[in-house]
Amino acid sequence: MDTLNESPYMLFSREKWAALRDSEPLTLTSEELLTLKGIDDELSIEEVRDIYLPLSRLLSYYVNARVGRQSVLRAFLKTKVEKIPFIISIAGSVSVGKSTTARVLQALLSRWGENTRVALVTTDGFLYPNAVLEEKGIMLKKGFPQSYDIKHLIQFVMDVKSGKPEVKVPKYSHLIYDVVPDEYQVVQQPDILILEGLNVLQSGTDYPHDKPRVFVSDFVDFSIYVDAEEDLLEQWYISRFLKFRKGAFSDPKSYFHNFIQLSDKEAVKTAQTIWREINSKNLRRNILPTRERASLMLHKGENHATEYVRLRK
Repeated sequence: MDTLNESPYMLFSREKWAALRDSEPLTLTSEELLTLKGIDDELSIEEVRDIYLPLSRLLSYYVNARVGRQSVLRAFLKTKVEKIPFIISIAGSVSVGKSTTARVLQALLSRWGENTRVALVTTDGFLYPNAVLEEKGIMLKKGFPQSYDIKHLIQFVMDVKSGKPEVKVPKYSHLIYDVVPDEYQVVQQPDILILEGLNVLQSGTDYPHDKPRVFVSDFVDFSIYVDAEEDLLEQWYISRFLKFRKGAFSDPKSYFHNFIQLSDKEAVKTAQTIWREINSKNLRRNILPTRERASLMLHKGENHATEYVRLRK
């Protein structure tokens, strides 16, 4: 372990972090990993062993500490205290692999015990519908703070945290690039909630025009930021765009169906333009400034492999 001078974080090389796995068992097979990784995310069994198993072990300590605090509160109040779910947030740029990180963690944490319930929710469902974004004139700012129904998102987190039996989450379709009308994911009192999205670390300064009184981060117990250099993020975005163009975009129902008519050269240029005009600006203005708020950072290098880990002291 290396300590960063004058930093609130401890820095671990990949090798030193991997050593912290201790005896945490590997409960995922190579075949199962294929169903968890994103379309352009190189997820290996070594990555799970070296990065995610130590992280799973660390989170078990945090969750057990929460259970201990609840027992103390029950003893103090001499009454039953409702089960409070442990909330983990995962933030980072478009194309960095947040969704893969979330799915791997969900798979690992759900195998801690027979009855461990781990729910995974992405904040995409809390984007305003495209019709609303068009009306507001911010369709090209999709993913920016103002494109989310932040009050609805905060109410959802509050409801889950308070132990509400069932909480509905709007469903988002990446195929039609929109919220699906009248379709919902139902979250039923999980032990652990994993909340993944661009905006889970944002606070009041990120919402100057519609500033909520409380923020998602107020209800989060442990936050993770998945990080990479911007040149890699752009490469990964273009690569993913090209793969989608040959796959999901070919569906006539796809919002991006017209892109299949582009030549390879035109497709690369289009992806570069989208990245530089939308995703890069959002990263620099709204996402990257939240990185230092995270409890832990996973910094990726080539092939999506984590190079080092930073853990808040």
